[in-house]
Amino acid sequence: MANYVLLFNRGNMPQTEAERATLMQAWGAWFGGLGDALVNHGNRFTPKAKSIMSDGTVNDVPADTLASGYSIVKADSLDEAIEMTKSCPALQNDGGQVTVYEIFTAT
Repeated sequence: MANYVLLFNRGNMPQTEAERATLMQAWGAWFGGLGDALVNHGNRFTPKAKSIMSDGTVNDVPADTLASGYSIVKADSLDEAIEMTKSCPALQNDGGQVTVYEIFTAT
């Protein structure tokens, strides 16, 4: 079993307080549904981000690639981690995206 980072890009956020409350309830239900597979529920990111290049230059991160948060889950395979992610509330928003990375384990 390996750990996987789920990197969220929420896309467009709900506009009303009621929509935001519904979304937060969906996140709580999704996290609860992951059960023991949830290693670290993670946290949200602020939009303050920069990219540092190998030549030392620092650039703003383009808005369309800006990550909004992360979680860590454990799964038997990348495919299993992807299945867990398919019901993620981040995907309910227009433009929402989740990228799944397997975490390298040194032996």
